[in-house]
Amino acid sequence: MTPVDDQSHKLRFFITSPHSCNYLEDREATSVFADPYFPKDKALYSRLVTNGFRRSGEHLYKPHCATCSECVPVRVPVNEFKMRRNQKRTWKLNQDLSIEKSKATFKEEHFLLYQKYQSARHPNGGMDNSSKDDYIEFLLASWSDSYLYEFRLEGELVAVSVVDELEDAYSAIYTFFDTDLQQRSLGKFAILALIEQSKRDGFSSLYLGYWISSCDKMKYKVDYQPIECLIDEEWKKFNSLTFNDFAVAKN
Repeated sequence: MTPVDDQSHKLRFFITSPHSCNYLEDREATSVFADPYFPKDKALYSRLVTNGFRRSGEHLYKPHCATCSECVPVRVPVNEFKMRRNQKRTWKLNQDLSIEKSKATFKEEHFLLYQKYQSARHPNGGMDNSSKDDYIEFLLASWSDSYLYEFRLEGELVAVSVVDELEDAYSAIYTFFDTDLQQRSLGKFAILALIEQSKRDGFSSLYLGYWISSCDKMKYKVDYQPIECLIDEEWKKFNSLTFNDFAVAKN
């Protein structure tokens, strides 16, 4: 990695060498990482997320590709969010699930569900044979205020969302679920539940990571509208009509 700022009293950032993109097969990617040894707190983390950074395990990063701008940070302004018809159906269908929140820590039950999810959704992608250490290094961090939301059906674990608490928002890090229950749209329901939880906790936004228009697995994030996108270092709000214009212009 190449350091961007070498002033020892400030947070330094490092740029990775080009590597294969995890989302677009024909692209190379470059990322910026915050100094992993710099002390982090909720205030610093919140500022970085507001500026497009994302947590993966202990690390904070954001895309920094010279010839590609496909990764667009997005967040839902939760107090303005209105469910669409299909989202209302998903919400109603899953009202028999119980939801429990706990501090993020390793649990064997979660890990087994994670393995099942990766095997079904990402076969031969490298994550389908993750070890316990891989799981911990990917989802948990020693310095973040992280929580696990457990979704249960008659006591059986069917989904888990890893969520970080920021100063005025939640950041949805990752959700995995029982892929045998496709008809329930558990991934969609988890986001809806986190939006409602954000409202109850008095937060303004739910960060969903990066929207990538050319990646089918990442397109769903803009189904939650209005949606705010970080464009040219400014958060801009779109609804269903204005977002379509933006998406067409972007492509």
